[in-house]
Amino acid sequence: MQKIKNLQNQLQQSIMTSPKKLRDLIREIRAAKTQAEERAVVNKETADIRNNFRDEDSTYRCRNVAKLLYIYMLGYDAHYGQLECMKLIASPRFTDKRIGYLGAMLLLDERTDVHILVTNCLKSDLNHNTQYIAALALCTLGNIASPEMGRDLAGEIERVIKSSNAYLKKKAILCAVKIVRKVPELMEMFIPCTRSLLNEKNHGVLLSAVALITEMCRLSPDTLNHFRKSVPLLVRILKNLIMAGYSPEHDVSGISDPFLQTRILKLLRLLGCHDDEASEVMNDILAQVATNTESSKNVGNAILYETCSTIMDINSESGLRVLAVNILGRFLLNNDKNIRYVALSTLLKVINVDHNAVQRHRSTIVDCLRDVDSTIKKRAMELSFALINENNVRGMMKELLEFIVVCDDDFKADAASNIVAAAEKYAPNKRWHVDTVLKVLTCAGQHLRDDVIYNMCQLVASTSELHQYSVQRLFLALKEDPTQQALSQVACWCVGEYGDILVHGTSEEADPIQISEDEVLDVLEKTLVSSLSSVISKEYALNALVKLSTRFSQTVDRVKAIVHPYASSTDIELQQRAAEFSHLFGTFSELRNGLLERMPLIESKSTLVNGEGEATLSEMEQQADLLGGGGTSPVKSSPLDGLSPPTSTQQSSSVLDLLGDLSSTPAMPATSSLGPSSSGGDILDLLGGTSSTSAPAMNSNPALNNPMDLLSSLGLGTAPTTTPTPNIMSAQPPSMMSYDFTGQGLLGDGTNGEASSIPSMESYNKNGLVINFDFSRQPGSTDLTVTMTAVYNGSTEITDFVFQAAVPKSFRLDLQPPSGNKIAAFGMGNVTQKMLIKNPNKQQLKLRLRLQYKLEGKTVSEIDDVKNIPEATWN
Repeated sequence: MQKIKNLQNQLQQSIMTSPKKLRDLIREIRAAKTQAEERAVVNKETADIRNNFRDEDSTYRCRNVAKLLYIYMLGYDAHYGQLECMKLIASPRFTDKRIGYLGAMLLLDERTDVHILVTNCLKSDLNHNTQYIAALALCTLGNIASPEMGRDLAGEIERVIKSSNAYLKKKAILCAVKIVRKVPELMEMFIPCTRSLLNEKNHGVLLSAVALITEMCRLSPDTLNHFRKSVPLLVRILKNLIMAGYSPEHDVSGISDPFLQTRILKLLRLLGCHDDEASEVMNDILAQVATNTESSKNVGNAILYETCSTIMDINSESGLRVLAVNILGRFLLNNDKNIRYVALSTLLKVINVDHNAVQRHRSTIVDCLRDVDSTIKKRAMELSFALINENNVRGMMKELLEFIVVCDDDFKADAASNIVAAAEKYAPNKRWHVDTVLKVLTCAGQHLRDDVIYNMCQLVASTSELHQYSVQRLFLALKEDPTQQALSQVACWCVGEYGDILVHGTSEEADPIQISEDEVLDVLEKTLVSSLSSVISKEYALNALVKLSTRFSQTVDRVKAIVHPYASSTDIELQQRAAEFSHLFGTFSELRNGLLERMPLIESKSTLVNGEGEATLSEMEQQADLLGGGGTSPVKSSPLDGLSPPTSTQQSSSVLDLLGDLSSTPAMPATSSLGPSSSGGDILDLLGGTSSTSAPAMNSNPALNNPMDLLSSLGLGTAPTTTPTPNIMSAQPPSMMSYDFTGQGLLGDGTNGEASSIPSMESYNKNGLVINFDFSRQPGSTDLTVTMTAVYNGSTEITDFVFQAAVPKSFRLDLQPPSGNKIAAFGMGNVTQKMLIKNPNKQQLKLRLRLQYKLEGKTVSEIDDVKNIPEATWN
């Protein structure tokens, strides 16, 4: 009796000390009402699990590891369970191995040191007599295979692939896919046995084999050419799937094995790309799939999508491409938002392949602009701009202008810049162009980038027959709504330039409206004093007022009264402008008419649409030109800096640097000067010489004290010659104005004479990114100026674009700052950058490039040697 009681006590004690079951732990964690309660439960349980691991409790090791994996999936640390997983894997029992391999897949990665132990266990279990244990090893290898593990076990995987067991064969093929990704040189081991797999009847094996062939073709062009011979076999398999009757094992919503169909279509797309013979073989089957697949279910839509993508990627017939575009057009009418989004994204990619076929669905695409889903609206907007051409520009612009009025603020900047770019490219006439851009200014004036402002000013300046019409429309729009900053800036600039035409001019294009001088000044003064006006808008208004003092005859005193108080403004830029302008009404009043003449025609530059709402460097320079340099430079410079812009250098690299870390040696920026003889007496000095020389600090030049030099930023047309003027100002605040009067841009090369004619060349063309070089060299000089222009013809913009170059050590390379770091899609924008190369020994020019950019979220890095550089660059 005593023995029975002892056994009962031992049994009761063992029951009380047994660890909690997994289902009890899950129930307890789910019952926790707060995060703190959940942490308390997890901490208590992990402490018990550690104790059991420490006691080497093999009885409940499997249960403890299972609970630990659940805790790990909740986001808690579980790294201390790695060795326990290895002990379970070494166990002979299937239940232990199953939990052990699951733990290995979750807790191990390529960086862990226990991989060697795992490799030995995997090798042993791959040869196990029980297929389910071998399958566990294959699943684990397919998940955590490292390059070393792949090399060690590739032979075992090849052996299993050649076996007759379909259950293990399909898993082994997927392991081969993982190994090929990790160690591409092992690809040759699997090529011989892979082609025979396409004759398998088992759909699981066939699906895995197609995945393996796709991966090998993607990684190796030679393998791609090898498997092009299998196109007829793949076409036959796909045809059998389409024509096959009902099979309950493979049927999904009435379609036979859609997973295998989509995989085969992806492989055919890869094999038929740039190959006429392969494309010809698969044309008929693609037409059958496109016409016989039911589109009422999502399964059918998935197959149709892959079919359309394959048709557009291979060298298919024109009728087949039209069929694919029509299918995508039907997708746009689907109620499912995901299908509509996929259709828009695909049409955006294929528009360059068959533009006319996509044009037929223009009305449906424009309707998507009214969708409530923002992602669909964004894709529809991008596609709408890609559809614009000379024939439909009026209708498309009408729709897009309606869209920009009602769209979210996130879309306005991109939509406005693209509308301006399209109007500039396809405008049927100048008046329509002006009206379109003005509509953009009034609808989205708070969200516009600087490129729109520059282009509108350039457009008005270059259209003399529409000066009164344009200025009148802008003035009335500003009078009605002075809160739109872009509108305020363009209107102020145009009114300042052409205010006399606004008040006194007559034109057949403009309606006869009487506007007085005081009325114009009232509007500009309202812009100046408004708390809603930005500092840049006030600078434009101040410039306009001063220019109107030479265009109006009765309000000069009022202009002076308005400008004078700003000489004590708290904003340094407004203060300096007002101080300098005040001198034009006093001591130097006789110079005012010459200094404030109309600006010469602004050089036309293409609009750069970078898609992210950021103005590039060239756009900031354009803004500086219109303002006289106001407020766009991050560093305040001397007023004389505008006379001869300094050139900045970034790096000088050798060819060998590109093979390493691309280390660079920064160069000191050159300082420009008028020279010791410049006294500011000749007003033509304000135009700046085209050559620049190094000089000491600028404040040592007595010309700094000359107020006439401070007027170099006002924007001159032509100016008279005057006599030297005395020094009347002992100190001036630093100026941000640096206007480029020479027309060479802020990065002008500062050379005299005509450059020698050297043919341009295309230095790089890959994946839609094209880089061209334009060369310029003065006769007899060894210095070469290379202008790099990068254009992208794809459907998605390039961001974070970085261009680097290297030359041999006998050369000297100076890279100037780029115009930006974003390249718009469809060739609608570019990035430019200048290189100054010194070649004192007149050696043959060798150049190596390094490009780095982001495309669709992925970082791309390329190194390339430039070949066939024209001999005229060094001879």
